[in-house]
Amino acid sequence: MAKDTKYDSLSREQLIDKLKKLEKEQYGLVWEDKEEDVAKRCDSELPLLKEDSSREIVSDPKLPYNIIIEGDNYHSLYALSFTHKKSIDVIYIDPPYNTGNKDFVYNDTYVDKTDQFRHSKWLSFMSKRLRLSKNLLSKRGLIFISIDDTEFAQLKLLCDSIFSEKNFIVDVIWNSRKSVSNDTIISLNHNHTLVYARDVDIIQQSKNNYRLRGSKEKFSNPDNDPRGDWTADPFDAPEVRANLTYIIENPNTGKKYLPPKGRHWRTTEEEYLKFLEDGRIVFGKTGRSKPQLKRFYNEAVEKGVVAKSIWDDIGTTTNGTKELEKILGDKKFNNPKPVSLIMKILELASYENSTILDFFAGSGTTGQAVLEMNKSDGGNRKFILCTNNENNICTEVTYPRISKVIEGYSDVQGIPANLKYYTQTFVPVVTSDNDKRELVNRSTEILCVAEDCFEFVHSRDKYSDFAVFRGNNKQMAIIYDEDSITDCIDYLNNNKVELITMIYVFSYDHTYDAEDFEALDIKFSVKPIPEAIINVYRKISKMKKK
Repeated sequence: MAKDTKYDSLSREQLIDKLKKLEKEQYGLVWEDKEEDVAKRCDSELPLLKEDSSREIVSDPKLPYNIIIEGDNYHSLYALSFTHKKSIDVIYIDPPYNTGNKDFVYNDTYVDKTDQFRHSKWLSFMSKRLRLSKNLLSKRGLIFISIDDTEFAQLKLLCDSIFSEKNFIVDVIWNSRKSVSNDTIISLNHNHTLVYARDVDIIQQSKNNYRLRGSKEKFSNPDNDPRGDWTADPFDAPEVRANLTYIIENPNTGKKYLPPKGRHWRTTEEEYLKFLEDGRIVFGKTGRSKPQLKRFYNEAVEKGVVAKSIWDDIGTTTNGTKELEKILGDKKFNNPKPVSLIMKILELASYENSTILDFFAGSGTTGQAVLEMNKSDGGNRKFILCTNNENNICTEVTYPRISKVIEGYSDVQGIPANLKYYTQTFVPVVTSDNDKRELVNRSTEILCVAEDCFEFVHSRDKYSDFAVFRGNNKQMAIIYDEDSITDCIDYLNNNKVELITMIYVFSYDHTYDAEDFEALDIKFSVKPIPEAIINVYRKISKMKKK
């Protein structure tokens, strides 16, 4: 029997009226949602992570761990919804452009130009992933999405509906190609990068943090000023303000100046005289012109430069290809993005401790850019790269590239960093106590990733079914069997550390008894498993059905 709906009580005339209204007032994207196998699989199985320890890299135990996840990015985002909810500051993705030239695979089949549902498939594909990624963005998070003209218009409307039109920041135009194509009316030399905020109001409140360092090209030190390199800025500004209009005399020539017509001086006369006394006022290169104000490079770096929407001062895809070939020795990936593009995004949008996600990681440019950025400013940014292993891209391109950047290649010195490598594994959707037990037994990696605790300090054994892991600023205990609570408490009390301890305890009924932990003499917090994981996955399942 069909379920009752809110339309059952409406008459035929009322239903027709509603349909007419929808047809008349509809605005936005409409597409036929095409079922995707990888999404359907999550109805019967839950994705988890499985570590491949043979690919682990540890340069310095004090540094944070970066992560590569090999597998379908939908499943990766599903798992990251538990481990990294609202904790990613920057997402950069370069998704398939759906050109019809074997760049987009849907349900294991390439989508070509003749497929009448090519746009619907692409929108279905992108919608699922963008909705999951939105929940990963931190309050100040930004997502950058590269795209070309094929799906640009559709992507803009899709993102407006997912992230909200008010959270749209800008469409960055990147000069991605220098050469000119002669086989068309107008040579296409750019890509788009759509930028959206999780919450634009929060971004606006701290907009001065979203600045570029600025180039040093315009700065020099012709007078050997001990304060360093400087550039001369105009001392006048737009509009006319009486209190900022006064005569300035050039002390070298005696010539007197007023602000140009329709403008005023940048400061009051009192502040101008202080600048003059401080050697901050110059009168052109020869000392015989109108006043200018010295702006020092160190001040420019501290204040930052507002980014423009046209980026023609960074590398092209040709540069990206050469960078990758230098690392891997030959061409193994078509048209990789240049490191300079991602570094500019990181300079603009990341903090020194930000986590950066790329769930269309491809050749791994984002990972290299994060490491290069840390090298340039001493930051501790972390990256998460997600990519499938189609044509062995993850094992033969993404991972080797990151490995060589960390360890060094050719004549380039390595950048110290740590890396964990995961593949995807699945457990049945929980419907019984046995399923709960299976989920808990195979949840170690996902809990380690969630708490950023990877160092084994105690392993589960036949005598005590618990494990303890440690990170740089916290400790985590996993109690796989409720009968081992007392043993775990004794261990933690006898091996105290000055770190808060997160405790995950197995519970059939989704709760834990606080009295069981009264004897624990450390700072701690307890969460029941598998409920902590199931709750997140349950919310995703509901979101899919909307």
